[in-house]
Parts: sequence; C-alpha cells; structure tokens
Amino acid sequence: MSVFSQLVPKGDQKNEVTLPHDAMITFARTESSGASNGYFPGGAVTYSKVFDVPEEWRRKRVAVEFEGVYRDAMVYVNGVFAGQHPNGYTGFRIALDDFLDYGKPNAIRVDARAHMDSRWYSGLGIYRDVYLTVTALTHITASGIRISTPDVDDERAVIAVATELVNEDISTQTTRLTTTIVDANGEDLARVSSPVTLRPGDSAVARHRLYLPNPKRWSVDTPNRYSVRSELGEGERLIETRDTAFGVRTLQIDPQNGLRINGESIKLRGACVHHDNGILGGAAFRRAEERKVELLKSAGFNAIRSSHNPMSPAMLDACDRLGMLVMDESFDMWTRGKNPFDYSLNFPEWWERDIEALVEKDFNRPSVIAYSIGNEILEAGNALSAKWGRAIAEKIRNLDGSRFITNSISGFVATISDILEDFQEQVGDLERGGVNDLMTAMGDLMNEISLSDQVTAMTEESHSVVDIVGHNYADARYLADQSAFPDRVVVGTETLSKRIDIIWDLVTRLPHVIGDFTWTGYDYLGEAGLGLTVYGPANEPSPDPTAYPGILAWCGDIDITGYRRPASFYREIVYGLRSQPFIAVGQPAPAGRRAAALDWAWSDTTDSWSWNLEEGAPLNVEVYSDAPEVELLVNGKSLGRAPAGHAARFRANFTVPYQPGELLAITRNGNSESGRSVLRTAAAPADLRLGVDRPVIPARDIAFVTIEVVDANGTLATNCDRTVSIDVDGPAELLALGSARPSTNEVYNSHSHTTFGGRALAVIRSTDVGEAIVTVRADGLAAATATINSA
Repeated sequence: MSVFSQLVPKGDQKNEVTLPHDAMITFARTESSGASNGYFPGGAVTYSKVFDVPEEWRRKRVAVEFEGVYRDAMVYVNGVFAGQHPNGYTGFRIALDDFLDYGKPNAIRVDARAHMDSRWYSGLGIYRDVYLTVTALTHITASGIRISTPDVDDERAVIAVATELVNEDISTQTTRLTTTIVDANGEDLARVSSPVTLRPGDSAVARHRLYLPNPKRWSVDTPNRYSVRSELGEGERLIETRDTAFGVRTLQIDPQNGLRINGESIKLRGACVHHDNGILGGAAFRRAEERKVELLKSAGFNAIRSSHNPMSPAMLDACDRLGMLVMDESFDMWTRGKNPFDYSLNFPEWWERDIEALVEKDFNRPSVIAYSIGNEILEAGNALSAKWGRAIAEKIRNLDGSRFITNSISGFVATISDILEDFQEQVGDLERGGVNDLMTAMGDLMNEISLSDQVTAMTEESHSVVDIVGHNYADARYLADQSAFPDRVVVGTETLSKRIDIIWDLVTRLPHVIGDFTWTGYDYLGEAGLGLTVYGPANEPSPDPTAYPGILAWCGDIDITGYRRPASFYREIVYGLRSQPFIAVGQPAPAGRRAAALDWAWSDTTDSWSWNLEEGAPLNVEVYSDAPEVELLVNGKSLGRAPAGHAARFRANFTVPYQPGELLAITRNGNSESGRSVLRTAAAPADLRLGVDRPVIPARDIAFVTIEVVDANGTLATNCDRTVSIDVDGPAELLALGSARPSTNEVYNSHSHTTFGGRALAVIRSTDVGEAIVTVRADGLAAATATINSA
C-alpha cells in the first residue's frame, strides 16, 4: 500500500500523496507556534485509501503494517474503528480480517494529530512506510523470526533461529519449516528442516540450530551480512517464504577493556541524530535515511544514537549495510511530561507494547548494540519513580538478552527539583525558560552539580539497573565514576561539540569510558537557534538566537543539505582521522554589536575567503590541526606562526586583515611541513554547478541534487547568494527545494529558493521509468541541467 489521499484540516481539496509523507512541513509557520517545533503549528490530518479485496482473501490473513505514524493514530476500515497507536515512533500492525468486504472495494482511513507534544520538530502523518500483508491461515507470525549467534569462533558460528508459527485454520495442520543460511552471493551455506504440527488456534516456536563454517564477521569496517531463508510448506506446496538479513558478531563490555566487538576494543565516535530529513521534513524516505548514514560515516562517526525515539527501519537497514553502530533510544519521557500533551499521557498504559515493538524491529540487526531506555528522564533522580527504569530494563532483557542497556541521564535535569540549597539561587526557576535555556545559563556549573554527592546518591539507583551508565553533559563524572563505582562502564550519551577535544581525551585515556555521542551529528528542524550565533547592540540585553523565523537548530556537524561545517573537520582531527589542516573564518561582527549564543553553538565560522568587505577589515581565522604549529599566509605573505595541536586544543588563532586572493595554512612539525590547506576568493558568479548523488535510481525513488553558485574557476561563491528556480521534465517531480539557512521565511515545497553560502539542495522523485531532465536557473547565470535516469 503506497498511496493515500490526504485532507489538510484547513483546506477543502483532497490531494493525492505518496508515502512516506509529512503534512506538517507544508503548513504555514507562525510565531506563536514556538521555537521547539521550528515555528510549525500542529494540526490533524486524515489519510484514506480504497483498495480491492479479492474473494480468495477470505481464506487468508490480511493486515496493514505501519512503520510510524505521528501521532495518536486512529485506524478505521470501512468506517469502523479497527485500532489505534499513540506513539509516533514505534511500528504497529492492524489485523483487517474482521472488517473486510470480500470481492469488493474496501476503504481504510488513518487519522493523526500533533499538538504541543514534542520538544523538536515532529512532523505529522504517515511519515514512514506502510505495508499490506496477506498470508495463509497457517503462517509465520509477523515478528516470528529471531536470529541469534550464541557461539562464534573463527572456524564456525552457531546460528540459532527461532521461528514462531500460528494456525488460524479450523483444523489441525502439519507443516514443514525449512531454514537456510544464504550468503551475499545467494549461495546456500547450511540448511535444517523439520515438521511442525499445530492444532486450531495454536502457535508454536520452531527452533533450528545451524552451523556456519568460517563466518565472515560483521563490523564497522566490514559489514558482512547473511540471510536466513524461511520456507513454510504443506506437503509439496510452498505457502510462505521470508528472507531475513543478519550479521555474525560478538559483543563484550567490562571496565578494563571497554566495549569489544568481535574481541577487538572500539571507542564509539558517536553522533546524536534527530529523525527528520531536513527539507523533506519528517518523511523517512529510504534513500534519505541511507544518505544521512553515508554522510555521517564519511565524516568520521562510527555510531549513531537515535535521539530521542526509536530509529526508523529504513535507517537501521542503512546502518546494517554500511557498518554503523546504533544506540536505539525508546522514550524522551516516562510519566512526567515535558510538554502539555506529550507521550507521558500514554506511557503508563502503552510502554510495554512500545518496547516490544522496539525490540521486534531491532532483534536481527547487527548494527544495534544497545538500547537506551530514556533521555533526560525527570524521574531518574527519584527512588520511587526510578522503578519504571527497572521495569523497562527487565522487559528488554526478557525479550533480548544479547544487547546492552543504557539510560541517557542528565544528573542535573533528573534532580532539578531537589537540587542542593547551595545551588538554588544560581539555578533559579526552571519554568522561566526551558531545560536548554537553563543548561546554557548554568555553564560549567552543570558539571559541578552533576558531580555533587547529592546528585550521585539520587541517580545511583537509576544507573544501577543498566549495563552502561549514560551521562548527558556530565563529562566531569567520568573520572569520578572510575573511583566511586569501579564496576561501571560509562558512555557520554550527549555532549557539547565545543568540548570534544577535552571529552575525547578522557574517552581515549579511560578504558571504562566507551565513547561519546555529540549533540549533534546532523542538523535538524526545530529547537530553532540552539546553535546559532546572533548579534545585538552592545549596551542592550542579548538578542534571542531562538527567535522567529528560526527554523533549524544549527548545531549539527553536517547541515541539512549534507554539507560539512567547520566543527565536523575539527572533530575529525581530534579523532585522529584527518592529518590535513582546516581553515575556518569567523563571520565579521557588525560594528558596535556583540555576539549571543547558547552553549550548543560552535564558533561562528565558515570555510570561505569570499567576503563583501573593505580590504584591511579584520577577520578572526581558526586553523584546526593536530600539528604543533601553523603558519598562515595571505597572498603569499606570512602572518606568522601560532601553536596548534593537543596543547592548543587543536586550534591556531589569527587576526587577519582581509585581502581578496588566497589564504593558505601550512602546518609544521619543527622545520618540516606536514600539511597545507587553502581558501580562495571567488570572483563574480559565473555558473550554476549541479551534482546528482545517483544518476540512475530505481523507479519511484528519490535523488538529491546539490546546487552551487560558482565563479569561472569553479570556486564556490559563498557571498553571492541567488534565488534559484527548478523545472523538471520527464517522469519525475520536484519533491523539495531548500538551503541550510537557519532562520528564514522561505518554504521547502516551492519551485524557487534562495541559496545560503552559495548552496541549495533539491530532492527529485521519480514517477516512472525513464529519463528526467532537471533544469536550474538563476538571474544573470546560464541555466544548468542534470539528468536522472529511473530504471
């Protein structure tokens, strides 16, 4: 099932849409809607579809499976209520059999709504994939195949496959289940077969134990995968076949060796990532999720924390294929809400079903190494309320004992209502702002509070129920935990980008600290202005970085178009993955104005030497390098040397009088040159340069087209933004067009948009097989074209 008709509340025209679909991204933003959701208003939507149900389905089982509907989904079949699902991030299925009219057209309707229920951009509607499933009366259950590797060595791996079958017929059925391990080339490697007899209404678990010779391990660097082919037959008739991908790998943790995968210690270079896809809104297109993982991995990350909700199956598929480790997070709140109408209203009744859905989705995936049972949970510092954490952890262990469990706890947030009297005056009233505003105002005091004896005592029980202690914004606890709790294994579940050098030094030195997850790896919609620097009059109150029309958080290493920002290259150097220097040039502050930013802001820099400034105007330049010393030259003239490397926090600072031309950084180790990087001033814009991520795509898939304004030499013209317009000829359509501008009144569903820093991004969706021509125009520049072939 792929196409619904969707009715937006304030309109009276039905629009056909193709799933996945986010209705909210099309809504007009309003200042009253608030920064947390990117000033997008909430609303309610209805999706409906008419589909044929043949008579032969009367002897079948029919269900519809949703990977995610935001939020409070209500499902109706032929006008009759069939089921509901409050959580916007977990999958669910609705059995349709009781409501169907066989041999006739049938109607399914899905209602969804979003209103003051999220601390970031949520999206709205059926934003993940939907499937209609039809099976025999005797069949493998939807979540019925669970693959584990309990015993692995270099000679062979034991593959344990548990398959749940059910008989919904009125007579006893004897079936034969055959389980085959298949490699990436389609070759059969091992096979087991056995009969299974089921009485009417009975279910059973058939267990097959197979032996895989010379297993190829799954890891970040070698994401080898196999498949289990499950075939269910009655006599000579094959009634069901299902292929399930899996990987062979082992997991171990302890305070002396940290995290080991396949026996080798590994440190998590982690990125916290929200669920939206930038200009596409919340729509979880499979290619969009895959591209995000590709970009994060190419930037040096090896792990993702899904913040703060279960990751989409599409993104998990990409992590499995590409080799990315995953910490899959369950909830942003339990019984104490953070918004008036959030999931806390449903949690007591629904949490177990949502945990079951989470584990069902993740069980066979080699990329998933840990479950997080919550993020900055307000109950984590209360002994009575902490019982919820114990219940969730034990629920997960009963369903999946092969992975680790953590809880992303902020000791500061978890104890805010009972904070030490010594801090009360400094903390003030939480209600005056939000958690983010308060944490920014606290600065280093947040680490001090998290380290206090009272916070240690109040969070000890919550930490004790998990396998890995997760600390949000509390790297001061890493050393303290080593001495106070020598059996703890620790991970930085959420940290500030600007402290990555300090944090990574702790991670690499302390064996019990297994890694770091920065906020954030990829920029996102909502929490507008969290990392934005703004400038206001020097003698007036600081301006608000989160003010309307802010739309992006602007704190990602990678912006929403997929372009790496300076923080990303700095991080890569700190990780020891990049030897070449990187030049970051500070935005010139307007005369008489001072900068204002929250704690999540990186320095207000960009990788450009193209400025609309008078010659001689001073610019701050940062050169990131692991070398001991950096020399900076403008048009061949040396401005001297400055220390860099570990001792200088990997950053050499210069004040440079602006001169168009060439800015060159040379890194030196003593008298030896170790690397160089150059920025050049762009001349007048001369061309539009287009790049297509995939010139050939499957029919009805999407392609990303980057748009750049460049001079005659191909240098990006970052200081000469243009309004670009797009036309698409052939079997394709423009799905979205936008830039990474963090504050704007422009929309993403128009055929024209203004570049930001000389760049924009378009998403093109194929509508059929064939060749499509994308034409981009801008005033004063020749039109540029790109070809996308759908096969």
